Amino acid sequence: MQNIDLNIDMKVKLIHGFSNKTRLQILECLKNQEKTVTQIVEEIKGNQSNISQHLACLKGCGIIVGRNEGKYCYYSLRNQQIRDLLTMFDLVLEDVQNDVECCKHHIK
Repeated sequence: MQNIDLNIDMKVKLIHGFSNKTRLQILECLKNQEKTVTQIVEEIKGNQSNISQHLACLKGCGIIVGRNEGKYCYYSLRNQQIRDLLTMFDLVLEDVQNDVECCKHHIK
């Protein structure tokens, strides 16, 4: 039983990385190309400090990786499976979008 709970806890931590609007915007921004913090801030029109905190969360969860080149750090999705997961979210959402919009149990 403890192994199942540990597995669920790890899934919750992973899913937490995807459960924030800013983090999802960052992931969508990185879906096709690596980018610097400045490029991400400009693309999603965010605050650099806030974006940096979310990048640290995503990197800490293993969802993204950073590559240093000179004075810049380039961020990208960790692997193709993360890219596939983002695509799968879109496919599932297409199917359940009306239910999600009408859900009375959604907590903001």
